[in-house]
Amino acid sequence: MEQVSTSHARGSSARLRLGLGLTLAILLIEFAGGLLSHSLALLSDAGHVLTDVFALGLAWFAVEQSKRPADKRRSYGYHRVSILAALINALTLIVIVLAVTFEALRRLMAPEQVQGGIVIATALVGIAINAFVILTLRGGGDNLNLRAALLHVTGDVGASVGVIVAGAVILLTGWLPIDPLLSLAIAALIAYGAWQIMRETVNLLMEGTPAGIDLGAVTNEIRKTDQLTGMHDLHVWALSSDQTALSCHVVIDDVSLGDAEHVVRDLEGRLCERFAIGHTTIQVESCHPCGEIHHGAGEHNHPHQHVVLTSTSARPAPPRAAGSSARPRSQTRKSNPSPGS
Repeated sequence: MEQVSTSHARGSSARLRLGLGLTLAILLIEFAGGLLSHSLALLSDAGHVLTDVFALGLAWFAVEQSKRPADKRRSYGYHRVSILAALINALTLIVIVLAVTFEALRRLMAPEQVQGGIVIATALVGIAINAFVILTLRGGGDNLNLRAALLHVTGDVGASVGVIVAGAVILLTGWLPIDPLLSLAIAALIAYGAWQIMRETVNLLMEGTPAGIDLGAVTNEIRKTDQLTGMHDLHVWALSSDQTALSCHVVIDDVSLGDAEHVVRDLEGRLCERFAIGHTTIQVESCHPCGEIHHGAGEHNHPHQHVVLTSTSARPAPPRAAGSSARPRSQTRKSNPSPGS
């Protein structure tokens, strides 16, 4: 599975490098065309392309960083660099929206002459190159940065179509306000994309339940486990946009260590197959849950007296509460990554 992930990362990196080079070409073409034609719509579209360049560059950087192995300081590796990159992408989009909106309002009050023919020709070149970039970036799956980059480029195609319409209106009617009005529409398009990316990245950074995971369905799947008598401390979060992790405590009948391991392996396989959760930490207990103690996040810091098995891919066991004299019998073993991790 590690080889598959590495191959996927290399493929993503190659697509992003190609997309970055082509998008830089579009930026230069549209910026030059905007200056020659005095079109704010074309310059705002060039501003959007600039964010595309930034998005593709950050996405490529994030993919390269995710290849770095875990170390003593970052036991999970560098997968979350991709989330930080996506957040920066969203913030830059917001800055572009504010700049375009300000200039569009200024031009509505004082329209400027626009060369419609140059606007149309430049936008057509941009559409042709962007269409090829979209075909190149497709197939990125759940990678948030590839999705963000694809959203940038797709939005730019739509904006370029609008620019062509504006250029045609100016050529046919001479109505100049169409240029700043279209710029405001482009700004709204950028703002919508920025909000979508911002909302998802903030949820991931807050270690919220990933958007594609139904926590109730996960709970029901765990409860189907043979010999299970109880469960608590269930947490599901994302290491990156395409890697999901889970930890929980399950209480089962008093069985041998070997039988407990079979229970864990079966549960891990089902969670991976149904929910694509490949990084699991499951603590098996043969006692009942701890009565009046609330097992919220960060509250479970005491041992159980009859711990049978802790199966984990990475996360350490919770520390023992201060003053506790209980000495649990436990065996901790690091499991091999499940398929899909």
